[in-house]
Amino acid sequence: MSGTSPGLQPPADAVKPVRHPDAPAPGEPLGAHYGQCFGCGGDQPHGLHLEARAGEGVSITAEFTVRPAHQGAPGLAHGGVLATALDETLGSLNWLLRTIAVTGRLETDFLRPVPVDTTLYLEAEVTAVAGRKIYSTATGRIGGPDGPVAVRADALFIEVKVEHFVNHGREEEIRAAMDDPDQLRRARAFEVNP
Repeated sequence: MSGTSPGLQPPADAVKPVRHPDAPAPGEPLGAHYGQCFGCGGDQPHGLHLEARAGEGVSITAEFTVRPAHQGAPGLAHGGVLATALDETLGSLNWLLRTIAVTGRLETDFLRPVPVDTTLYLEAEVTAVAGRKIYSTATGRIGGPDGPVAVRADALFIEVKVEHFVNHGREEEIRAAMDDPDQLRRARAFEVNP
């Protein structure tokens, strides 16, 4: 991404990301990290319902279709919704690292309008890791996975402990997620929220 701010440049001692051995296999769907998540949750009637799949290395692909509830200008996706799709896709990368992390910085470029009923094809990858900092990049294309780039982003995620969510989240939702008997779903509930 051109013009990326200095805060999104990995330091000289950053290392190449390493996919966790228990990460989903390439092509495997990641599923929603939390049912109520606006980005990927199936329990949000006006959410994005973004669907992500593991890629090679520390990368993923994802898709979401812009619906009328997602528009800003008449007939076009709201820029904040597109930023949400990028953030959701970038945050899902952390599942391949098996790291709980939150968005520290997200820098976006909007290159083309994205009309309602258009599917946005997203690709994202982790580019570097430096201590608790995870650097990543994403693009969103229209017209197909090889179509023109409509949006792109660079991001910095910060690794946190689950206590971050316990201390800052609404108690009833935290309790419901922590009581989920599905260990993977319980872990994923706390992976990407700021």
